[in-house]
Amino acid sequence: MLRLLEQAALKGLQCLDAETAHQATIKALKSGLMPGRMKASDPRLAVKLWDLRFPNPLGMAAGFDKNGEVPDALLRLGFGYTEVGSVTPKPQPGNPRPRVFRLPEDQGVINRYGFNNEGHEALRRRLDARRTLSGIVGINVGANKDATDRIADYVAGIFAFADIASYFTVNISSPNTPGLRDLQARSALAELLTGVISARDECTEKLGRRVPVLLKIAPDVADDDLSDLVEEVLAKSVDGLIVSNTTISREGLKPTGSAKETGGLSGRPLFRKSTIVLARARKLAGPDLPIVGVGGIDSAETAWTKVTAGADLLQLYSSLVFKGPALINEILTGLAARLDEHGLSSLREARDANVEAWAAEEA
Repeated sequence: MLRLLEQAALKGLQCLDAETAHQATIKALKSGLMPGRMKASDPRLAVKLWDLRFPNPLGMAAGFDKNGEVPDALLRLGFGYTEVGSVTPKPQPGNPRPRVFRLPEDQGVINRYGFNNEGHEALRRRLDARRTLSGIVGINVGANKDATDRIADYVAGIFAFADIASYFTVNISSPNTPGLRDLQARSALAELLTGVISARDECTEKLGRRVPVLLKIAPDVADDDLSDLVEEVLAKSVDGLIVSNTTISREGLKPTGSAKETGGLSGRPLFRKSTIVLARARKLAGPDLPIVGVGGIDSAETAWTKVTAGADLLQLYSSLVFKGPALINEILTGLAARLDEHGLSSLREARDANVEAWAAEEA
């Protein structure tokens, strides 16, 4: 019965424009209309990274809960963790609507939101209201579109949330803020990471906890630039990578009207490109750097592929637009079944099995 109700709700949401459907979903989660799935994950799916224990590797990617309205509702759906943001110091409206478009035939989404969010103060108030609750909630920090010093905006995000963030994600890879991806260039990246890590270390002295800092990169990065990027991440002692954000490529899309919209493409069309970059990043970084695999995960099979291509943790978002929250349990059950199939006791034992093959693919 629950599954039938979810399918009916999903069909209803798909009758709305994409952004209105998203807003309705947030409201449903806030109101409790979307029931939780409290079944415990298979303990073999637990992942220990830094000082955190993830009950399972599947997280909600940033962009869904920009303003930290429903982190606990998302955790109750079965996610092992969730990530709020991207959040900027000052509130900003983002780009004009319409700015998000479904591609049903491709199982993809194009968005050009442009870091629309209510700012540091609003997010802080909401997170303070949940401080007694458990669960891993990362904070994805960004820079205001009109910032004269974007690095200062990222540093401000560290100072604003260091005492309540499970981890930080530094987002320099959204294609929807002009010039933001320029921060992936080596000299700019070195300056940014120096500032962010220095801020984190200053907070560590005060708080007694070294909050992990991850860098989220684009799937469109060239091989030479990826090598430089990973070298800087290692040199600056960044705690991990998230691979990847949305792509500006439209390769392989069916020629529909929405396919021509500007913005970042996510969902199934991003899977191949993001998985190749994931594997190449793993080869460059070596076995010890934690990497979160994102992009096109819409089944247990694609989730397993990300793990074997080098991912320690996983995130999804766009596939829920087409498949609904039942996908979470489907993926977790499928991952446990693959551990049974291969006689493995943890996902770490499966990680990297296909790194070489994916890294050698044509991007």
